[in-house]
Amino acid sequence: MTFLSRILGLVRDYFIARYFGANGLTDAFLIAFRIPNFFRRLFGEGAFSQAFVPILAEAKTNNTQAEVQNIINHIGTKFLFVLILITLITVVIAPVIIFMFAWGFYFSPDPMQFNLASDMLRITLPYLLFISLTAFSGAILNTYDQFAVPAFTPVLLNISMILSAIYLSKHMDTPIMALAWGVFFGGITQLLFQIPFLIKIKKLPKLALGDHQAIKTLKKRMLPALFGVSVSQINLLIDTMIASVLVSGSVSWLYYSDRLLELPLALIGIALATVSLAKLSQHFADKNDEKFAQTINNTLTIGLLLGLPACAGLVLLAEPLIITLFQYDQFDAFAVFQSSSSLMAYGSGLMAFIFVKILAPIFLSRGDAKTPVKVGVIAMISNVFLNVILGFYFAHVGLAIATSISALLNASLLYYYLNKQSIFNVSSNLYQTFFKALVASFIMTVFILIFGSEVELYLKADVSSRITLLGTTIVLAIIIYFASLKLLNIGIKKQ
Repeated sequence: MTFLSRILGLVRDYFIARYFGANGLTDAFLIAFRIPNFFRRLFGEGAFSQAFVPILAEAKTNNTQAEVQNIINHIGTKFLFVLILITLITVVIAPVIIFMFAWGFYFSPDPMQFNLASDMLRITLPYLLFISLTAFSGAILNTYDQFAVPAFTPVLLNISMILSAIYLSKHMDTPIMALAWGVFFGGITQLLFQIPFLIKIKKLPKLALGDHQAIKTLKKRMLPALFGVSVSQINLLIDTMIASVLVSGSVSWLYYSDRLLELPLALIGIALATVSLAKLSQHFADKNDEKFAQTINNTLTIGLLLGLPACAGLVLLAEPLIITLFQYDQFDAFAVFQSSSSLMAYGSGLMAFIFVKILAPIFLSRGDAKTPVKVGVIAMISNVFLNVILGFYFAHVGLAIATSISALLNASLLYYYLNKQSIFNVSSNLYQTFFKALVASFIMTVFILIFGSEVELYLKADVSSRITLLGTTIVLAIIIYFASLKLLNIGIKKQ
């Protein structure tokens, strides 16, 4: 389901690139979309879900179903009121928020970009309310082992934005405003979609006034988790803020490369983290140390086996990917070069991004939010300094390099503290798996370098030929990689 939603996400970006290109207008929309998306990952899928799932898992293990429902009702009510307040305030002060997150627009000689971004932000901000409640619903479903529905839900946002780009844009004075409305309606649709499934498991939240101990526990865990699980998103937002002062199109180039990074990151890192958090929280509540350690080991093993070839693929096939997906109509060859350059920088850090997603929830499942925060703050500060230095010399590509380096620092420190606190230590089997996956990835890399089609061939080809060329290369590379793993006596089914 995650794969389906991410593929449709790429289809969505294809239409955005085709209809609107990579320019000042798309920069304005992407800022207006990224801001509520950023807060969504903090308040919804990020800090809130990571803090809420262990609480719910513990309640599910140690309390009656009536008390579990009571906890859901109280937390859901408080969350709703906070989101409504945040949404109302941010809609009123939208221009101030645009200034904070994209100050380059404000100081631009042409105020059009700043004003357009502010207008679109007022439309996209309510998405924060809808999607955060959707994430709350998804966290409940995940706790009850209903993973498919929350994973499928983003498909609805992508469909809404695609239809808006194709049809609604024709009827608007400023066509790109249609994308903002697509985000708005997509948020509503996602929330409504999950309600029947909550009813089915008899866990639909109801309004409940008053206080509850679970709310106090949530506050203690959520505030630190804002940094602990969302540092990569904060770093990406910092990239966007600095990119707004660079040449026009920089925000869009980073966006398109980030979107391709998000595909394997979601399929591997986020999907594994979502399932493992629910399982780890359950095992910790049951005091089952053996299953707790085994879950971590299995998650890291699958992350390695799938992440290493994906990392190599993003770097080696950066230009063919960007050309095949986005280089049509308004998206020119210059945009391809700039976007693929930052994709290679982001792609080189994919394994670090995946490990951050996997390792941070281990602490959170144990009720420890302080350690990920400490590590996250260090990584974020290092990212800011690296952004300034590398951004000065390498423009938007330097920003992507800085984010990858800070992710590597983040993952390294998380593992250091896991080891120091005797929570988890990499086994010899995991080291062997890493080495063998590295060998298989190297064999796959050699194949791509020797037999992969030249970039010029992609530039001259039509859309069907591009898809055929890229698809053939990827499928053969996958076959070679897994065949190599088989020869090395490694298989995902064994994990």
